[in-house]
Amino acid sequence: MLRIHFTGEDLARLRMAPGPDTLWETILSFHRLRDRRGASVFGEWRQETRGRLSGETRLLSAIVPCRGYFPDFLTPPRGPHSLEAGLERIRETGPERLHAELSRLPAGRPTTGWAASLADGCTAQLGRLADALTAYHQAAVSPYWAHIQTRVDADRAARGRALLDGGAGELLASLPPMLRWRAPVLEADYPVDRELHLDGRGLLLQPSFFCRRTPVALQDPKLPPVLVYPVTHTQAPYESPPGPDRGTSLGRLVGHTRSSVLQSIGNGCTTSELARRAGVSLASASQHAGVLRDAGLLVTLRHGNSVLHTLTPLGSALLCGGTPRVPRPRQSSIPERSTPATM
Repeated sequence: MLRIHFTGEDLARLRMAPGPDTLWETILSFHRLRDRRGASVFGEWRQETRGRLSGETRLLSAIVPCRGYFPDFLTPPRGPHSLEAGLERIRETGPERLHAELSRLPAGRPTTGWAASLADGCTAQLGRLADALTAYHQAAVSPYWAHIQTRVDADRAARGRALLDGGAGELLASLPPMLRWRAPVLEADYPVDRELHLDGRGLLLQPSFFCRRTPVALQDPKLPPVLVYPVTHTQAPYESPPGPDRGTSLGRLVGHTRSSVLQSIGNGCTTSELARRAGVSLASASQHAGVLRDAGLLVTLRHGNSVLHTLTPLGSALLCGGTPRVPRPRQSSIPERSTPATM
């Protein structure tokens, strides 16, 4: 179990990440790629991704095990940066940190190949690592980014509503079941027993599409605290649609009432709020939301005794006049069990 200890100052400095983190999703997806479980959600994604890869898997496997600890320097603190900016932070990693973190790998520090040079502090190998991460990201993550963004945005909407309803404590209590808020401690299912004292630094909550079953925390307690946790989803990731054709009329496509319902969702709302905004009955709002959800235009998450609806990229594109490709039909919902990405 992981126990994260909060002070009053930590609660005041609790914050949500503004969206999915490119490097966390890249590294955690590499765990999912080599995990045979969760075929209903990740099976087709694995097949498609493997077809795009060449030698990236062999290179990255030398420093990212199938499960358990991986070096903290691979997921630098988040800023308003792109993948390229994050990789630049990786390239700036010093030789002492390279040696220390790679020496913590479960099998010990790498002893052969380019990874051994990296563990010896050879920063010249960081360019090769960045190239491998870029190629892997383009194959495994980038084609599905809009879908990943949708699920993370939906989770953020639910956490934001909890924060507005009851403050930081309510936000922490609303997190997925593997996380339990027992003030002033947040407990989490974890492969080892660990105590993390925030000591006034606050905590960044980072929802993740490819994180599964248990949350992930950085190994080094001196680094800015971050807790990566799984977002709720049972749908296979689908590739991002091509650019929209601006000539389509949303009203003609889905009907004027459902067009109004879709526009009323905005940044997220409950069914009751949707009914008031769209000027329809509660039953009608629920029915229209169900049709739009089945069409892949919105996603619904449970929030307390109500549900929260948010738009998908397809729904957002339609509101902008686009006609992106409809996602694949939903696959059967079978809970996945997986192992944590780090300790």
